[in-house]
This record gives sequence, structure tokens and C-alpha cells, in this order.
Amino acid sequence: MPKNKTHSGSKKRFKITGSGKVLRERSGKRHLLEHKSSRVTRRLTGNAEMAPGDAQKIKKLLGK
Repeated sequence: MPKNKTHSGSKKRFKITGSGKVLRERSGKRHLLEHKSSRVTRRLTGNAEMAPGDAQKIKKLLGK
């Protein structure tokens, strides 16, 4: 049997924690920041946990 390949785009975007949660970056922090308030850009900093239904799909793409 051939091995399953990890989805290349997914492995760059998501991390799986030791307990099995899927982490993602928040969107909206890449460009057009000049008109966004500092309060908004601070809120978009850091990682967020994926919703349970989406997390199952991501784990499948990552082969976990």
C-alpha cells in the first residue's frame, strides 16, 4: 500500500497540540492595517483554537 501524503497547504497553516487540539492563526493581520485600530490588530494577535467540526477535517488533511 502507498503512504498517504500530508496536505502541503494545511501543514503550513495549522498546528496540533499534544492534547490533540488544532491551532490556527487569526485572519485579517496581513495587510491594510493602516485603517484598522490598534485594538483590532491586538485582538488578532496569537493563535486560536479550531471549532470541533472543522478540526476533524484538518486532522484528516494532516493525516492524524
